[in-house]
Amino acid sequence: MKRFLFLLPLVLTSCGDHSPVGGSSSQAGQNAAEVATIRVQTSAHTSTEEIVGTVRSKLRSLVEAKVSGRVLQYLVSPGQIVKNGETVATLDVEEIKARVDQARAAVEQARRDFDRQQQLISSGATTKQEFDAADARLKIATAGVTEAETMLGYANVTAPFDGVVTRKLADVGDLAMPGKPLAEVEAPTALRFEADFPEAVLERVKLGDEMSIRLSSSASIIKGKVSEISPVADPISRTFLVKLDIVSAEGIRSGQFGRVAVPVAETNIITVPVDAVIKRGQMEIVFVIRDERVGLRLVKTGRSIGDTIEILSGLEDGEQIVAAYIGNLADGQPVIVKP
Repeated sequence: MKRFLFLLPLVLTSCGDHSPVGGSSSQAGQNAAEVATIRVQTSAHTSTEEIVGTVRSKLRSLVEAKVSGRVLQYLVSPGQIVKNGETVATLDVEEIKARVDQARAAVEQARRDFDRQQQLISSGATTKQEFDAADARLKIATAGVTEAETMLGYANVTAPFDGVVTRKLADVGDLAMPGKPLAEVEAPTALRFEADFPEAVLERVKLGDEMSIRLSSSASIIKGKVSEISPVADPISRTFLVKLDIVSAEGIRSGQFGRVAVPVAETNIITVPVDAVIKRGQMEIVFVIRDERVGLRLVKTGRSIGDTIEILSGLEDGEQIVAAYIGNLADGQPVIVKP
């Protein structure tokens, strides 16, 4: 630490400038400058590791047809808001319509047989077995109509919940069938952040933990709460999928890229206001107050934490420094500390 102080005058002299910040060396008759100061203190800080991930909708569905048929109408487009039960597409299902007609005809025939058997049994002209058989045929035919009409209802492919169409996966004339998606629908208000965590980091994560998420499109920090942790690792990347529910989804869209800060260790660090550090070329300098005068001190900084910056070396706990650089402040100048 002291070596920096001894070398600094040599560095400044060799550059031909006695003050790297624009002032002059300590001289008799310098006016005292009024400055705001802070006391350097070591504080506990949680070290984090950033892991990349993506914003996804918690409620996402691929809309598929339950029956086969050509697409007659495709009624939605990407970005369109849909309501639960709203028609997405209609299908050509002529064979199902024919099945409905067939089932209804079977019901009419079964009902006539049942009515005749009911008249005959009242007069004793038929047996109980024949009457029960006619009753069973009527029930089976009625169930067949219900089944066929239900299948006909599947000709209208509908949205499963309130949401927005994110992808169009078919068009008019395409053959729709079970297992072949027609559209993708997401709920835009229920979002979460999904990221693949390495095994070493996963040991420090548990359900319910709240973490900070920084999206690439925004400088603000949002909060996420761990809601799901995959119990098995991906066989290729050897990572575990972790999902965090986003507390406030206002202004956030599915698909956005971001980073989640995962706490990994507790450390003691020194931080000072960003304005307290002066940068001149490769040098980083702060003004340290001693005996009512300021002295230049070379420091080495680390990462920025909000409006402060970490000091890796050059300062010790308890030292007093100028909180914000004043343009005419010079090395060795007397100062008056603001109350």
